[in-house]
Amino acid sequence: MSVYLEKLAEFSAMLRSQGLAVGTQETADACEILTVIDLSDRETVRLALQAVYAKSREEQAVFQHCFDGFFVSAEQRDALRRKQEAEAREMAQRRREAEQEMQVNGQPMDLREDLQEVYVQMGEDKRDQLRQMLEKMKGNLQRSPKLYSNFIRSVFMRFLLEQQMAMEDDAAVGSEELDPDMALLYRDISQFKDADIPRAAALIAAISRQLDAELSRKRQGQGHSGKLDFRRTIRRGLETGGSFYRLSYRKKRQKKRRLVLLCDVSGSMLQFSEFVLRFIKSMTEVSESSQTFLFSEEVREVDAFALQNMDAFRDHVRSSGLFGRGTDLGGALEELCQRRPAPLGPSSTLLILSDTKTIDLPRAAQAVVEARRQAGRVLWLNPIPQRKWPYMASIQTMASLCQMAPCSTLEELTRSCRKLMK
Repeated sequence: MSVYLEKLAEFSAMLRSQGLAVGTQETADACEILTVIDLSDRETVRLALQAVYAKSREEQAVFQHCFDGFFVSAEQRDALRRKQEAEAREMAQRRREAEQEMQVNGQPMDLREDLQEVYVQMGEDKRDQLRQMLEKMKGNLQRSPKLYSNFIRSVFMRFLLEQQMAMEDDAAVGSEELDPDMALLYRDISQFKDADIPRAAALIAAISRQLDAELSRKRQGQGHSGKLDFRRTIRRGLETGGSFYRLSYRKKRQKKRRLVLLCDVSGSMLQFSEFVLRFIKSMTEVSESSQTFLFSEEVREVDAFALQNMDAFRDHVRSSGLFGRGTDLGGALEELCQRRPAPLGPSSTLLILSDTKTIDLPRAAQAVVEARRQAGRVLWLNPIPQRKWPYMASIQTMASLCQMAPCSTLEELTRSCRKLMK
């Protein structure tokens, strides 16, 4: 038993380092299971431990990777360790080379750490392209150091950003072959095709059920928080001959979260708004007592019937005259703040679905400040990948005024919806 416990403790530590919520109880349960199953059957051991350690599909993917790397023979483990050490030495050497190569006038380029890592991981042919580019510009750099140093940095930045996105696309293609649904979870929503819609809808429904179950368990685990109910306690005591050992409490009424959704449906934002609304409507714990407003150049409230399915929603948007027009976020927020009866209030959460692209950005910023004053909470769901945020002035402005969450994938959207439940 002590041998099992020691190995499982190491395995649990590995899973925790990969982000799984693993504690002493899971380790103890796993140890108990291993004492009653056939340890010579690797697949049985894997399934048994997976049932203890991993619940969601994301956790199961992490578990599978860790399991394959941990439960191997001594020879395989030594070979794997040697391979990892060799790869680590190679990457360290490439990082040292990158520090020397990514310099202008003897000074390191001011590049983000993730882009420096992209350079390290790129193939030799891509790195050679950048080295040749730098060599061609050396003459101009000597004549005008300040001008061309900034130009070279911008060229490197753009090239590395393109390579970063290409690497992410390659990773998505690889994961698509292993688990199509898992790949869909991490794919950019703007890249969904018509054939992906049914699978994405089913995935949203499954995730919504999981989130609802998480919240229900959380509430059940909180125990009672109301006052003692004397009538019910006495009545239950009479059933047992006057013994009042079973106490009854008045349960506090659980308030549903009241949401006010402001959804951008101008052009490219339509598909993102469709998915978010489907997600929100599927979550019973946050979907009641909510109002939904669609906007482009104008703002209009939408009835619940129009949100029953994506086809109906899309038809409603196109028939409303909002689709295919510009975006006036400031005007939409101003109308929302001035509307009577007021949809915003101290107990409401304003959910803005937009990429921040709008006419008259200063006006929109002022309107966000007023909406934040009226609402109890403002949360912005942004479909632009977070890696692009530093290069968009409108995102920087809005992110400084309210809480902004990246929602370019269904996985990020899930994390944002968890924030709504807190």
